[in-house]
Amino acid sequence: MDEGESRESIVMFPFMAHGHLNPFMSLARRLGQRKGYAVTIVNTPLNIQKLKSSLPCKTNIHLAEIPFNGTEYGLPPKAENTDTLSYEFIGRLMEASEKLESPFKNLIINIAKKEGNFPLCIISDMFLAWTVKVANELGIFHSVFIAGAAYSMGIYFSLSLNTNQRGTEEEFALLDFPEAAKLHQSQLGTDLKYTDAIASLFRFRERQFLLCLRSDAILLNSIEELEQIGAKYFRRKTGGKPVWMVGPACSIAKEDESTQQGTLTKRLSSNFNDLSSWLDAHPPRSVLYVSFGSHNTILASQMKELAMGLEASGVAFIWVIRPPLGFNVTEEPKADEWLPDGFEERIKKSNQGILVRQWAPQAEILSHKSTGAFLSHCGWNSVLESLCHGVPIIGWPLAGEQFFNSQLLEKEVGVCLEIARGIKTAVVEQGHIAGTINLVIGKTVKGEQMRRSVREIQQKMEDAILERGDFKGSSVKAMDEFLLRAAIWTKKKHSVDSEQVSNGTEYYFHFTKATS
Repeated sequence: MDEGESRESIVMFPFMAHGHLNPFMSLARRLGQRKGYAVTIVNTPLNIQKLKSSLPCKTNIHLAEIPFNGTEYGLPPKAENTDTLSYEFIGRLMEASEKLESPFKNLIINIAKKEGNFPLCIISDMFLAWTVKVANELGIFHSVFIAGAAYSMGIYFSLSLNTNQRGTEEEFALLDFPEAAKLHQSQLGTDLKYTDAIASLFRFRERQFLLCLRSDAILLNSIEELEQIGAKYFRRKTGGKPVWMVGPACSIAKEDESTQQGTLTKRLSSNFNDLSSWLDAHPPRSVLYVSFGSHNTILASQMKELAMGLEASGVAFIWVIRPPLGFNVTEEPKADEWLPDGFEERIKKSNQGILVRQWAPQAEILSHKSTGAFLSHCGWNSVLESLCHGVPIIGWPLAGEQFFNSQLLEKEVGVCLEIARGIKTAVVEQGHIAGTINLVIGKTVKGEQMRRSVREIQQKMEDAILERGDFKGSSVKAMDEFLLRAAIWTKKKHSVDSEQVSNGTEYYFHFTKATS
């Protein structure tokens, strides 16, 4: 942006988790590309260091640290995100995040003093909805950005705010979300089954979700063309407050190339060139990509059964392996201990598959013409990446709202087949795995239907964020409306404040407070 050009400031505050930081950064990139806007992403020091590599090389996105010492709240040293935390410690991190209210308020005031005015708006994570109290106190427009699917997060909200509706029946409907399909008890992960051990987590979620409904607006990481049911739920729950679909906010290969991380991925990743060459050698839509996300894993017995199913399918595959449940997630996966005898050697010799330890360039793999399906845990970030690249999904949801994402994709959208459900409760059998893989990736009626459906969704995703000439996609229009609403709200607020100041009423006047 040219020196001296006026800019409206937008402050964004994602929760301290990989699955929340990434979509916030993606949304920040789109906001930062708009003329006249500058974005500040707030987070704890270690997360800010990680985010630096995700910044576009030329950007109007700034990073601001908020002080945080996890040891004060019983967390391990340097524990500032959920990546390596156990379930118990994740709950502590969530509760500790509420203690950031005062530092966050001070940070906003310091930003305002530096810039001469308060930000146009604050966009917070749904787990940091307490920021609405800071926004209200300072007279700033506030929005919650829900990075998950509207449908799935609607179910998650409903279950969290109405804990008595689960009952004991195998299947049950949601009282305040009747449009959603019936749920099965097997779709309720540990975090949605109330016990005394996680009572504090339930109370935290309830507090934050109720505060979400006090926000001036809600932004959802999806598109109107895909998720009208979920949007309807949130519009009803907020009592008519604006709810905008502004997705997809996810990692897309061609966009990542413009970031520092994208450049580093291609230059420094030891396996990227090997993976690319290996994919180049396979026919279009013939390779299965297998990954359960950045911090999900399965049982050792399930890993062996999955391996045998992959091998029996005869389909080429790339599998991102991590240590199974109960082992240190940061250690190097041991194929000889957790996989069938000779498995890795056989798939190398036959050129059927590649095992990737811990991490792989997912967007690049999904964007490759040879990738034909994605065996996924159905985390929404991974789902969006798959849909944006036109790749159908074989679902194995493991936790949280992933079960509802799988349900949405299979029952409502027709781009997924669920192969297993959960971790400890999942029944995994190699024959079923092999059969499902061939059904989805092969030249079958079901496979063709799924490919056709996912291509339609891919086109709708592309159109939603397209701006060309006079054409604006639905998500572009939604973002326009959101920014306009924030501007009108702020102008009206300033007008009221000015009038009250002139009448001698005690009230914060933005510019006076910001520069005092």
